[in-house]
Amino acid sequence: MASFASVLAIAVCLFADVSALGFTFSAKLIHRYSLEAAEWRSREGVVVFPERKSLEYAEVLLSSDLKRLRMKFGSRLQFLFPSEGSLIQSFGNELGWLHYTWIDVGNPNVPFLVALDAGSDLFWVPCECIRCASFSASQYHVLDRDLSEYHPSKSSTVQNVSCSHNLCQARDNCKNPEDLCPYIVEYDTDDTSTSGYLVQEKLHLASLGEGTSRNGVQASVIMGCGRKQSGIFLSGAAPDGLIGLGPGNISIPTILANAGLIRNSFSICYDEDDSGRFLFGDQGPQSQQYTPLLTKDGKYEAYIVRVESCCVGTTCIKQSGYRANVDTGSSFTSLPKDVHDKVVAELDKRLDIKRTGQQGIFDNCYRASSKDLAKFPTIRLMFTNNQSFSVGDYTISSGTVICTNPFPNRYFLRALYV
Repeated sequence: MASFASVLAIAVCLFADVSALGFTFSAKLIHRYSLEAAEWRSREGVVVFPERKSLEYAEVLLSSDLKRLRMKFGSRLQFLFPSEGSLIQSFGNELGWLHYTWIDVGNPNVPFLVALDAGSDLFWVPCECIRCASFSASQYHVLDRDLSEYHPSKSSTVQNVSCSHNLCQARDNCKNPEDLCPYIVEYDTDDTSTSGYLVQEKLHLASLGEGTSRNGVQASVIMGCGRKQSGIFLSGAAPDGLIGLGPGNISIPTILANAGLIRNSFSICYDEDDSGRFLFGDQGPQSQQYTPLLTKDGKYEAYIVRVESCCVGTTCIKQSGYRANVDTGSSFTSLPKDVHDKVVAELDKRLDIKRTGQQGIFDNCYRASSKDLAKFPTIRLMFTNNQSFSVGDYTISSGTVICTNPFPNRYFLRALYV
């Protein structure tokens, strides 16, 4: 979860230990939508559960979550989610390993499968395309419907954004203040960009009221009419647009907060199969851990946190403090070179496992059998206030390879299937 105030939330699990009382109690926990619970309730004549990982399944869980939060905090909180549902999905390499959600735009509403990116601010969709990715589902084996292209002339709620608008960042390139505001966003990935012009449009959202009743919300937002895409946007990543969730003034969470619709926060939660839910205005449970966000030149330009130390097992590397960017569009946990080298040296001390040499684009790799997995220590990042985050667990039964990134000055540890 990323909060635009000054904190970053890290999800944790809390366990209550009653063994100190002199008694030990145990009970089997069964998820209310598990197959075991479904079989039991079906015998009792109770309604059949929604299919696991389906949109209906996610909606039922979301409804339950929000009811509990409403009981705890009262009705003053408003959570918004896309009218298509709060479900987020990852389609693996087919769509660039990003997380996606369906979101409706305009009137009549048009659905777009947009990537979620906390590392940028602008929300854009393919529009009046000069150079865009394919919209045909046949080009993407994981999709069951075609993607969309936005046409401003077909929407009754679109408004032009002129160069004089306070959110037009390219006004210096305009010849006339009343011209359409152009935009171009260049991403960290080589030669990847989107460009076009800005429009004001309606974003179709929803909130859950009392019980399970759903209330529709049409929010006015600024978005990019993406006429030209380049780089990985043409080869699978974000073929139907991207919603920037950064802290900038033009990002959707900031716009919704400035309109008084939500608190200035959002959450993205997902499990091992990368499916989950997405909420605007969610600040998470009070029990979660927090670490402050850092500014650059006095501004929150990205979700930057300070890593105080990197720990390998019980050994924490001294003087390893550095600034790190939290970005939903990144797959790997990166380390500065000096920290990475110290982590590898510590692993060498603990592991009696030979390195394999280079594995594809990776180097400094260890190969481990299933028996060796238990030898791998937990790698944790330590933040302020002694908060910690585990980089990953090595639980791949067929073995694992731990490698470093060969790109200059960008290093990471990553568990890879072999």
